[in-house]
Amino acid sequence: MHYYQFNIGDYKSHTEHLSEMEDLCYRRLLDWYYLHEKPIPIDINETARQIRLRLHCDCIAVVLQEYFESTADGWIHHRANAEILKAGDKSQKASESAKARWNKANKQDTNAMRTHSESNATHNTEHITQDTVKEKATVVATPHGVSSSVWNDFVKHRKTLKAQISMTAISRIEQEAAKAGWTLEQALTECVAQGWRGFKADWVTGKQTATQKAAANMNLLTRGMSGPKPAPFWAKPDNNTLEVVNVESKRLV
Repeated sequence: MHYYQFNIGDYKSHTEHLSEMEDLCYRRLLDWYYLHEKPIPIDINETARQIRLRLHCDCIAVVLQEYFESTADGWIHHRANAEILKAGDKSQKASESAKARWNKANKQDTNAMRTHSESNATHNTEHITQDTVKEKATVVATPHGVSSSVWNDFVKHRKTLKAQISMTAISRIEQEAAKAGWTLEQALTECVAQGWRGFKADWVTGKQTATQKAAANMNLLTRGMSGPKPAPFWAKPDNNTLEVVNVESKRLV
């Protein structure tokens, strides 16, 4: 034992008649007894050596005769034996209690882990494949201003390229289309036609869309009547304009 209870009042009432050296011998004998938990050696000289009081064998003998009992195994102390036994019982009970708590905690953790594993195993029984993940990743609503036919063609085109369709990607295409003066639908149509994965304004700079080409053709057929408005009368016409006006005047005459 490295610890034992010490009742000061009880000890004082039983040792008031001891001399200073006898009191010291008794305290050291008790400490040795509790520490080693075994009888004190019969040989007084060996006992004196053990408690480091070799010059006071007489005091040691007095204390042993009064407070200890001589046995074949050595000097024993009945009160100390009772305290040692009591401490052993407490230690054993504490150990058993700790083991019980440990086993209970392990059982609860095991049950919790098993329940959690079973829950994960049965919570979602959907057969998930790579195609399923891609399909879910490409579910994006048709953007505003884009026809269903153009959007469906664009979705098929992206799947062919194994590229996901996200709102971020669509927003980037729309921003680049705006830089080029195109609508989102025009940009998506061009992506499908050209086999592009994305869209950049630089790629179509100076390129006429189908709508722009149709407007230009209409302007030629109507001889400029559907073209831009004429300049105000105070503006100085260039030579080309004067020639066209003269030709038309002669034709009408």
